[in-house]
Amino acid sequence: MLPGVNRLLKLAAVQASPVFLSKKSSTEKVRSLILEAGKNKADIIGFPETFIPGYPGWVEVLPLATEPATSLFTRLFAEAVEVPGPETEAIGAACAEAGICAVVGINEKRGGTTGTLWNTQLFFGRDGELLHKHQKFVPTKGERVIHAPGTTGSKCSMVTDFGCVSSLICGENGNPLAQYCVGLEYPVVHVASWPSHFAPGGSVRDASLLYTKALASSLGCFVINSVAVVDEGAILAYGVNEEVRGFLEKEREKRGATIVGPWGVVLADGAGEGGNGEEIVYAEVDGEELVRFKYVLDYAGHYNRPEIFAHHFKEFL
Repeated sequence: MLPGVNRLLKLAAVQASPVFLSKKSSTEKVRSLILEAGKNKADIIGFPETFIPGYPGWVEVLPLATEPATSLFTRLFAEAVEVPGPETEAIGAACAEAGICAVVGINEKRGGTTGTLWNTQLFFGRDGELLHKHQKFVPTKGERVIHAPGTTGSKCSMVTDFGCVSSLICGENGNPLAQYCVGLEYPVVHVASWPSHFAPGGSVRDASLLYTKALASSLGCFVINSVAVVDEGAILAYGVNEEVRGFLEKEREKRGATIVGPWGVVLADGAGEGGNGEEIVYAEVDGEELVRFKYVLDYAGHYNRPEIFAHHFKEFL
């Protein structure tokens, strides 16, 4: 039996802003939130996309071949994280002190070079060990100017004392092949990490709930939706005119972190009562509910026929 099936778990979803383009300050904020969640007896905490040192949101609102986009990329590269390094050691130490698992989003750079970034998730165990990293399979839209395609393969999970924890980044959570790959690991908890905003007209909250209600049902697990909050530093950095500043100010007021159960039910919502400031959203869940769900639908097992569909992949083998 999976370790997480016969026990209650407390999940934590971060909805906070990083300190934009400050690796040191954003790492300290990660440490602080991990310690806070540990004091509140959480078993796992999930962080938003590229939380250290912040999401390159200018790709959603600015031309990318002219200033200030070029200078912003230069600053981002200087503040990106090498893995392993002092930042991963600091986060691991916080996890060990708090006795909590964590999935943390970073901008990762190729060590000792002057180029190449990845959109990366770091997986930490309760003892602080860095167990795995997942680089986003395909950067989305304007992110392709910032991040390279991932090089870490299909695995995007870690094994903990309460079972498997998986994670995907933003739009990957809607990727059917990624979903099936993750499902084969039988995650108890899945962390879906999201930025603070999309381009004007898009809603991070709507997208996160659309994808992960379906994902929770496809995987038969609990989903932590960790959604960033727009930082004042981001507004100062790329709010270059009244239109963009106005858009970012409105986005800054929004909160989108949620925790979703295997039937697509929202168990905790950071946009609800008391969700107007930076916070950690918590939910207590019963792992036995996953067995009840898979009694009906186990897409990684009895409720699937992969041999029927295998011929679609012959050209890739």
